[in-house]
Amino acid sequence: MSRGELRKQLSLLEAQGKIWRHVGRGTFVGNRPLDRMDEFAALSTHTNPAEVMQARLLMEPGLARIAAVHATAADVERMRLCSKRKDASVDWHTYERWDGGFHQAIAQGTHNMLLLTLFNALNTIREATEWGRLRESRLTDSQRQRSRRQHSAIVEAIVARDQHQAETAMRDHLQSVHKALLGSDYAAQKAIANDYSRPAG
Repeated sequence: MSRGELRKQLSLLEAQGKIWRHVGRGTFVGNRPLDRMDEFAALSTHTNPAEVMQARLLMEPGLARIAAVHATAADVERMRLCSKRKDASVDWHTYERWDGGFHQAIAQGTHNMLLLTLFNALNTIREATEWGRLRESRLTDSQRQRSRRQHSAIVEAIVARDQHQAETAMRDHLQSVHKALLGSDYAAQKAIANDYSRPAG
């Protein structure tokens, strides 16, 4: 097996949650240790999808900008792999897992452990928030196609080492998600967020 194929398979296993990697420490079987992530997950009871999107809009465009400087060929390969698997997904849960993997690959592409830890904390809160029902109910074919184009634009900007375009492409993508899921009107956002913060059933 070539080194390139090995990296590709390791990226696939990591995106599936079967292994985890830590720069300077190695590659390990199983899920990434929770550390304090369980405490972050507890914050989900005090927030909502609208607040999560606000935080993502503040953080992730900057991560894409930094990734445009530091991302390696292996990082870019993982971004493309996650995006490709997302596009091929036939059910929402698989789609969501690969979409999350794509965004994490960009955070990893910064090669900044503090930023990656902050991203993982935010992502843990996002996954624990009543987000699934909201996104699943509003994800259309046209939105999937738009997301595919936007992900491609982000990756190409990172490959081109275009910091401004990478940041802009990520912001445009998240604003599109924000509008599709929560709407542009703040009152509507709060109403939807409050509805999805109630227990299911």
